[in-house]
Amino acid sequence: MPPRLLLFLAVAGAAAVVHGRLLTPDGGGLLAETTDGTVLRLPSEVAAGGGEECEMTYGFLPCTETVGGNLFLVLAYGFLMFKSATYLSAGSELLLAILGPGIVGGLFLPILGALPDAMLILVSGLAGTKEVAQSQVLIGMGLLAGSTVMLLTLLWGSCVVVAKCDLTENSTAIDSRDTKRFSLFGSGVSTDLQTSYAARIMAISVLPFIIVQIPQIFHLHSGHRLTVMLGLISAALLLLAYCLYQIFQPWIQRRRLEYTRLKHVMSGLLRHAQKHSFDRLFNDDGTPNAPVIEKLFHKIDQDNDGRIERGELQAFIIGVNFEDVDLDSNLAVDQVMADFDTSQNSVIEKGEFVNGILRWLEEAKRSGAASGTDSKKFLNDFHERARDEHSVLLDKDDDDGEAIENPTWTCVKAVLLLLLGTGMAAAFADPLVDTVHNFSNATNIPSFFISFIAMPLATNSSEAVSAIIFASRKKQRTLSLTFSEIYGGVTMNNTLCLAVFLALVYARGLTWDFSSEVLVIFLVCMIMGLFTSFRTKFPLWTCLVAFLMYPLSLIVVYVLDFKFGWT
Repeated sequence: MPPRLLLFLAVAGAAAVVHGRLLTPDGGGLLAETTDGTVLRLPSEVAAGGGEECEMTYGFLPCTETVGGNLFLVLAYGFLMFKSATYLSAGSELLLAILGPGIVGGLFLPILGALPDAMLILVSGLAGTKEVAQSQVLIGMGLLAGSTVMLLTLLWGSCVVVAKCDLTENSTAIDSRDTKRFSLFGSGVSTDLQTSYAARIMAISVLPFIIVQIPQIFHLHSGHRLTVMLGLISAALLLLAYCLYQIFQPWIQRRRLEYTRLKHVMSGLLRHAQKHSFDRLFNDDGTPNAPVIEKLFHKIDQDNDGRIERGELQAFIIGVNFEDVDLDSNLAVDQVMADFDTSQNSVIEKGEFVNGILRWLEEAKRSGAASGTDSKKFLNDFHERARDEHSVLLDKDDDDGEAIENPTWTCVKAVLLLLLGTGMAAAFADPLVDTVHNFSNATNIPSFFISFIAMPLATNSSEAVSAIIFASRKKQRTLSLTFSEIYGGVTMNNTLCLAVFLALVYARGLTWDFSSEVLVIFLVCMIMGLFTSFRTKFPLWTCLVAFLMYPLSLIVVYVLDFKFGWT
């Protein structure tokens, strides 16, 4: 059954589940046999009969007052917001192929990436009376704080774990070498200097939080509305400055393009090896077939000296059909040599080649291109996906001789994906906020903690999976890209999402009373910002510090709000 049909049935089933509750002895519920033989009762009939009625979003989307029903709806709407973020990401990358990494990568991509979070924050306090908005706006603050804390703690720490390599005596990570396993001081990661610049920008972006907290810091009884306006202006100015920096320094987008080109080379070489019958690359149990990989090595090693030199690799790559893409063989050779030659002796030895192919196969499996042990279908699917990504993520500089095929269709597809993602975010943000609020009422759990933990999983899952896949390559360059995007995501939270939140507070005349939440955001951003701004080497023990800050953040908010009465 197609996945889209399954999704439709799941959403339709949600309506039946949450509306089709069995009638309890006190008359509650929707499904019951009445004296006139009626089995299904509408919400209005329940209300007329004395039962409680929940308010359906838009007048037709399902709602419920039970814990189980609200939990199901949180998962359903959360999944739809996740798909919205996925479509926006795919459309943004397609748009990159049309306008280039400068303006698009610096201006549109960061904004589109933060759009689901911004939309949820906006609707959290947009509807209802002022009192209802003041209550529901806690959900927006929970999402803002939870997203920032999750990126800098759970995701950052996970990337260190999957990307860890052996450390040298001066604590520099050795690419692709991981023999010390989970040594807290003997293994770790390292990044380049530009990544530390992104961390410094992230630390600076907390300035609007400080401005808006001035009345609370100095115990002022007036000026709250003024500081909200000043915080909004400073957040907007920092957002503009960050986008301009991205436009004129598009190094993050260029790194992603380089990785996409390498991925296309990977898929082409693996597919060529399978097609030209070095036997199956996977055994029946799904494990890589090492003897076949060794046969491939000997085929490329034309002089049989036990190592692959640059000329031999280039001759093999020229013979590979990369389908409709004029790939620069010199660039492809450079990328493969850099990826395989871990000893950096300008040749690929047999062990390096086998380990490199095994790593490629494992990455192909993690990409979710296919399932099962049919290696031919598996690699064909992976190749098609990599080819599509490569064809739409090309730098506008034509120095490498590559070109976009069918730019008109690329433009149309990009617009459709962006419209679909934006429409889904706009349509399902309000129902998700309402459901979280109802779930909070049903469980007596503060809505802040629900939104802090659950909602970032819906809006940031796509970026988290991509970051972990990048980091798992165990290369300094790809890890630098991963960390840079994490810091960039936090910067957008501290500028765009905060600006939306402050505009909402100012426009509706809400009370700014989020001292504990702001303190958590400030502490996590400053600790991680200062920690990563002035160093580029991170032993494995640093991930423990990051992981520990997540539960501590929840504890700090709970203690300050419910023990010291900061709310």
